[in-house]
Amino acid sequence: MLPSETSPPIQIPTVLVFGGHDPSGGAGIAADIATLLALGCHPIVVITAITVQNTKQVERFQLLEAELIAAQAGALLEDTPIAACKTGMLGSASIVAAVTEVVAALSAVPLVVDPILCADAGGPLGEPDLVPALQSSLLPRATLATPNINECRALTATGEADQAAEALMASGCENVLVTGTHAATTQVVHRLYQGSTETVERSQWPRLPGVFHGSGCTLAAAVAAHLAYGQPMSEAVNNALEYTWQSLRRGYRVGSGQHIPQRIWRSQRVGP
Repeated sequence: MLPSETSPPIQIPTVLVFGGHDPSGGAGIAADIATLLALGCHPIVVITAITVQNTKQVERFQLLEAELIAAQAGALLEDTPIAACKTGMLGSASIVAAVTEVVAALSAVPLVVDPILCADAGGPLGEPDLVPALQSSLLPRATLATPNINECRALTATGEADQAAEALMASGCENVLVTGTHAATTQVVHRLYQGSTETVERSQWPRLPGVFHGSGCTLAAAVAAHLAYGQPMSEAVNNALEYTWQSLRRGYRVGSGQHIPQRIWRSQRVGP
């Protein structure tokens, strides 16, 4: 029986994501949508930018007007309850300000901030005013930030995980997951800081061959999905790390550049 206009909404957690469009389908909004659907959530999407890129490189990008971004979000919030938020490519201080205003009205909703500054395939994805805006406005509101070691250097002037996490939490960010994919180590070591650098969980994974396009987007979206189902932070992060590693292990190439994670590799639904 098909649902009617009077049918009650289906009880699937809805995750609001802000991010850029990657036409290769490897990263950005495409990665968020695939991950959230695989994990049993419904993604609602606010586009922040259009990029010209493939699995090899970013050629250029065009940011949307902050007013249009706010309007997209406003229309969605008038209609849909939100279980979690996730941000990806924002690109400029004006967009950060618009997104910050939206998430400020959702203060009880967990917010995962993936502070994207450059593409995995190479090339910047933001204007010069992006970093200070993230530092002063959005990261202090984050339930979880997921920087890699290069992003830690840009955001905190240190590539040392403990010091970077301490600086981010001192600004107001509740929890920090410093990802180890970009570190020059045999094993990939991720570090989850919950409230202080004294409380750190280390998670170690075999480093897979190849280079992946959209691994950070996948991980951040997966954490948001598990938080949307009400999982505690540590459990949500560990489950997201497992899902992401399995997606990378099954990765494939559609072009001559980086591998793309296979995000829908089996039913990964978090809820019933």
